[in-house]
Amino acid sequence: QVQLVESGGGLVQAGGSLRLSCAASGRTSISYNMGWFRQAPGKEREFAAAISWGGDSTYYADSVKGRFTISRDNAKNTVYLQMNSLKPEDTAVYYCAAKHWSGSYSHPQVYDYWGQGTQVTVSS
Repeated sequence: QVQLVESGGGLVQAGGSLRLSCAASGRTSISYNMGWFRQAPGKEREFAAAISWGGDSTYYADSVKGRFTISRDNAKNTVYLQMNSLKPEDTAVYYCAAKHWSGSYSHPQVYDYWGQGTQVTVSS
């Protein structure tokens, strides 16, 4: 059992940067694999990035590779998503998620816990 709370969203101009944070509470001693997803109105939830419990493995959607960086600080029970070179198509609600086991990472169905989301809006 873990609770996730995202923060750091906001309004930014195209080409700008934002850093999202996801703070975990509850059973944070469990080794969770973490992911970031995003969802625009009328669209399905879309995988953005994932990181293994130890931080040694990361995965990115092609749409964000080279622009976004996922990281985690287990001492702070926090996972981050650094977003650079933002584009209007990055506009979405961004959610962090946690799952117990390794394996599939890009499908929201495999994640056990979700945050409430934080809005990211990129203006042109």
